[in-house]
Amino acid sequence: MNKVLALFAGILFSVHGFVVAQQQKISIIPAPKSVSMGSGHFELSAGTPIIAVSEDARKSAALFNQFLHARHGLTLKTSLIALPGKTIVLEESENFASEEGYSLEVETDKIIITGNKAGLFYGLQSLLQLIKNKDGSLQVPVLAIEDEPAFGYRGIMLDVSRHFFTTDQIKKMLDLMAYFKFNRMHWHLTEDQGWRLEIKKYPKLTQVSAWRDSTIIGQYYDFKPFIYDGKPHGGYYTQEEAKDIVRYAADRQITVIPEIELPGHSSAVLAAYPEFGSFEVKDGKALPGSIAAVNDKGEPHDNDLSQAVPGYWGVHYNIYGPTEKAYGFLEDVLTEVMDIFPSEYIHIGGDEVPKDHWMTSDIAQKVIKKEKLADEHELQSFFIRRIEKFLNKNGRKLIGWDEILEGGLAPNATVMSWRGEKGGIAAAKMGHDVIMTPNSHLYFDHYQAADKTTEPLAIGGFLPLEKVYSYSPVPDTLNVDERKYVLGVQANLWTEYIPTINKMEYFLFPRALALAEVAWMDREEKNFEEFSQERLPSRLKELEEMDVFYRIPEAQVQISKDEASGRHLVNIVPLVAQSKVYYTLDGHKADQTSNLYTGPFLAPIPGQDQDPLTLNYTVVTPKGRSSNQFSVEINRP
Repeated sequence: MNKVLALFAGILFSVHGFVVAQQQKISIIPAPKSVSMGSGHFELSAGTPIIAVSEDARKSAALFNQFLHARHGLTLKTSLIALPGKTIVLEESENFASEEGYSLEVETDKIIITGNKAGLFYGLQSLLQLIKNKDGSLQVPVLAIEDEPAFGYRGIMLDVSRHFFTTDQIKKMLDLMAYFKFNRMHWHLTEDQGWRLEIKKYPKLTQVSAWRDSTIIGQYYDFKPFIYDGKPHGGYYTQEEAKDIVRYAADRQITVIPEIELPGHSSAVLAAYPEFGSFEVKDGKALPGSIAAVNDKGEPHDNDLSQAVPGYWGVHYNIYGPTEKAYGFLEDVLTEVMDIFPSEYIHIGGDEVPKDHWMTSDIAQKVIKKEKLADEHELQSFFIRRIEKFLNKNGRKLIGWDEILEGGLAPNATVMSWRGEKGGIAAAKMGHDVIMTPNSHLYFDHYQAADKTTEPLAIGGFLPLEKVYSYSPVPDTLNVDERKYVLGVQANLWTEYIPTINKMEYFLFPRALALAEVAWMDREEKNFEEFSQERLPSRLKELEEMDVFYRIPEAQVQISKDEASGRHLVNIVPLVAQSKVYYTLDGHKADQTSNLYTGPFLAPIPGQDQDPLTLNYTVVTPKGRSSNQFSVEINRP
């Protein structure tokens, strides 16, 4: 009988992480795999030491202290030996199925985090999220966590080519990524509109290719012809700055994967070095009879290849030529890139490559004939295979967007599937590694509301928080053997319409928090209602305190019928902790002059021949930021 009772108690005490979170308001994101709650709390104070013996443990402890001081004004001492009294102990162990797995045990007099290098770091991030300030006392609830990620690749891609971001801004993003347990930053460094990395052998890449004279205003289709802002834009990272970013990220268990686009998206390069294009060049011009650079309408530019870096978006015609000059240039560039980035992977793009120039290029056509290629698609595959051989010879692996499947996939390539999941599924069935990043669910440059007029300018699409959360990286169409090729998941932040750090953060958060759970948790473990209502609110409040300009999400609006009055009962639950809601019911604008929501209320009933009522509301955060206006229709009871 005692054994049965003990078993029953154990079941009650140890339950799945999100259930515990719902009951105990544990707000860790991403939710741990399992949590066992106890009673009481551990109290942090200036006298609490962190016992960290190894160098890796001390590094993680130092980063923990930086965040602890920034959030709570407290710095703990680090010790190499055990000390009496309340302590935080970091114990290195390789007894985890995942290199990123960890355990976190909190007792009233001791906190023990166990894991290897990455595991200790992630255990400390979970500890940071558990700390609550109660009347000036920093407390951590007594509990035990066992945790590990579902996927080894958990990434965010940042495009710095369309708009440049400083190293400080990127470091802020890396801090936030680490806090939510991302481990890859895909750095999109080259594009038609700008080249962002110093290459010492080719100084014109930073003198010419890194700068554009002007940028179009509005959406691509707003003005014909385009209207330009008249403001020069550009910038680049020196090799030392890039190495600093790589070190900074590595300390936070994040690998930086550089992207050098080829063979397309090369207008910025060819503006400086037209000789690497598809045509014979003399005095900056292609020889007669071939299509060269194009203007805003896609028309030939009189074969003049000395054009400036373009300031308009879209897919450009410029493309590297399949020539020894171009291959030599790219191999020189990649040699310097590999010296900066120790990443196992180098991303080579390979997407959106118009073949117009190759179709009219004598050089390209001769290569097709000589190599017995079927068409320009096979020429692209031939081009990419040449680059892959060079990377493989130097101990690196190639990643490309799913267009690299066209014309035949390079032998060892990893496919990043962005045009939905089709490319990723095809690659996995061929036995190639895959990273899922479909534009249906993970393009963070898309709008966050169905009514686009309420949102800042975006490239298009509609990607709300719940849709991000709903994504599962492993398609059902893959069998058990094929599923192992899905390495993980990544969101992409393209920046054609994101010129500022505030807008970058607005488009990243809170969707990145939903992605953190997609990447860390198994499909059956996720629960959007629990995530959004129980754990997200405190994390969003914290992001505001950290000066992150996140998008304030829609509240949970619950409308039910009040049987006693026959009217609708309206309940509004904001998703930012300690925020206020102001509302109107007359269809007019809601702002801080409107009705303050203080609890559920009964809505008026419109006449039989009148339209349904519109509830307009806005959420105001604890620090006074107002959300967009949101609207919900209230039909007749």
